[in-house]
Amino acid sequence: MIPAYLHMDPFLSSSDADGMLRIAEAFGSFGTYANEATSEGLGEDLPQRFDVGLNYFDSGIDGLGNDDAPAIAASRTNYFRETYAYGNVIEAPGIQAFMEHSALRATARQISNRDNIVPAIVYANLLIPGQELAIHTDVPEFRGANRKLTPQWLLVCMLHSGLFEQWRVPILTCVSWFGHSRGGAFTFYLEGPGSPRHAIPATHNSAILIDTDMVFHGVERVSQLLPDLPVISQHTRLFFCEGRRWELREGEQVLGEYLWEDLRYSISWKAYCFEDEAEQLTWSEGSDELSLDKILAMLEADLRERDVLSGPRPEPTEFALMMVENFIKFPSLS
Repeated sequence: MIPAYLHMDPFLSSSDADGMLRIAEAFGSFGTYANEATSEGLGEDLPQRFDVGLNYFDSGIDGLGNDDAPAIAASRTNYFRETYAYGNVIEAPGIQAFMEHSALRATARQISNRDNIVPAIVYANLLIPGQELAIHTDVPEFRGANRKLTPQWLLVCMLHSGLFEQWRVPILTCVSWFGHSRGGAFTFYLEGPGSPRHAIPATHNSAILIDTDMVFHGVERVSQLLPDLPVISQHTRLFFCEGRRWELREGEQVLGEYLWEDLRYSISWKAYCFEDEAEQLTWSEGSDELSLDKILAMLEADLRERDVLSGPRPEPTEFALMMVENFIKFPSLS
C-alpha cells in the first residue's frame, strides 16, 4: 500500500542538520512573504493568497476567529521566506546536496507512484514568536499556468475545481525542521477538509514528505514567551547577527531581538513527479499548454452550470471573489 505521507525523524545526519542552520546564518537576512498584487485584469486589487487571508481572519488557526487588531492578525502570518534554490539557480551555497537528496527522490517515487522525480525548488521559512501559518493548500502548477504567469489564488481555484487535472503537474513537498523552537507544530487534514486534523511537532532534524498542493495544512502558533508581536510590514526583515542572535528590523529601527531557539526554521523541498519521460517531455517542451482565456472560460462555464453565475461575466475583483468562494472549501476548524 502506498503511504500518503512519510514522517522522518531523524531526517539527516547530525552534522548535515547543523549545516542547515549554518546556511541560514550565511544567507544573512530574510524578507517577509508579503503579498503582491495579482495580474492586471484579474482582481489586481486583491492579494495573491486572499483566499487564505479571508478564511484566516474569519476562523484563525483553530476555528475561533481573531481577537487581534487587523495589523497584528496580519503580522501573525506575515512570516519570513527566502528561496535557496530554484531549478538550476542556487541562491544559498551548500544547499545543492539537500536539493538532490537521493533518499528524498526515492521516497517521492514511492509516495507519488511516479518514476521521474525532478527537484524544482528549495526555500526556507522563519517564524518569530507569536506567528503562525494559516490553513491553506500550496500553489499548484499546470502546463502553461504557474505562479510566474498566473495569480496564485487562481491556480488554487483551478486545482480545487477539479477541471484541470489533465494539465496538472503533480508536486510533492518535503517540509523539514531545524532548531529548537517551542510550538509551531505542522497541522494537516490528510483525507480532505472534512477529515480529522493531525499535528506533527516541528522537532529539530525531522521532516514530512506530503502533497501540500492537495492537503490542507498550516502551522500552529510559535510560543510567545517574549514581548508582544510587533507590527510587521512588507519592508520588515530578519537579520542574523553574531552570537546566535537575530534582529527584526524596519529600516534602521530594531523591532525585536531573538535567539535561534526562539525561531521556527523550516526548509521546504519541492519536486515535480512525472509518470515517465514522455510526460516529462510534454511539460519541458511546453506542449498541450493552457491559456488564460481557456482557464477563465472553463471556470466561468462551471459556475454557470452550478447556477452561481448568470448574465455577463462580473468585473475582475467580483469574479475573483466568486471563484474563491465557490471552488475552495476550507476545513471546518472548530
